[in-house]
Amino acid sequence: MSEQQAVLEGLISVMAALRANSRPIHAIYVRRDRHERELAGLIRDAKNANVPLERVSPDVLDRQAQGKSHGGVIALVGARRFVPLDALLGENPRPLVVMLDGVEDPYNFGQAVRAFYAAGADGLVVRPRNWISAAGVVARASAGASELIPTAVSETAADAAVFFQSRGLTIACADKDRAVSIYDADLTAPLFLLVGGEKRGVTRSFADRADIRLRIPYGRRFAQALDTTSAAAVLAFEIMRQRGTMI
Repeated sequence: MSEQQAVLEGLISVMAALRANSRPIHAIYVRRDRHERELAGLIRDAKNANVPLERVSPDVLDRQAQGKSHGGVIALVGARRFVPLDALLGENPRPLVVMLDGVEDPYNFGQAVRAFYAAGADGLVVRPRNWISAAGVVARASAGASELIPTAVSETAADAAVFFQSRGLTIACADKDRAVSIYDADLTAPLFLLVGGEKRGVTRSFADRADIRLRIPYGRRFAQALDTTSAAAVLAFEIMRQRGTMI
């Protein structure tokens, strides 16, 4: 496998990449005993995208995949396609753009993306790092959401904040110092939200510049922070609730 090639594992991840056209897909391998009707959508989408699909033995899949949970479907893919920052604004008059900064664990990253995508986030901002090696893990943990959500790159969180602030978005971050409860804050405005990793959180310089700092209130005294994935889900769905965008 070349340096610029990764493996997406599982039907959901591969279908998401096909439908989103989020990256070049070089080949799809399917375990030869998978039933045709289970793969009808995959076969159709692969044909429409001119992506070769090959039936192979389980050994071929196991040699390419990182684990055993691929369910008999993998894809050899290239690097993720990114969009410009302004493309994340789309046509939504109240866009929600999220940046996950300092989340190093690909499972946590993928699960956080999954929550924000499910709750209706319009776009994701990431730092310029090589996500190739973790592409399969992120895609599976996010249930394909990492392939579906429009994604842009920014050198720093501060650079992204300056850009979106100039476009009229409120800059928010998850923090605990001098912060307002998410249930008291107005989260209906156009929003750029920064969520930091569990180890470092949001930098003090960014928090000081943010228009609003958000905290998640607890039901009892407890000194420890929520993990990134839990915090992301709480934030994402409170924003959705306030905006009345439930489906």
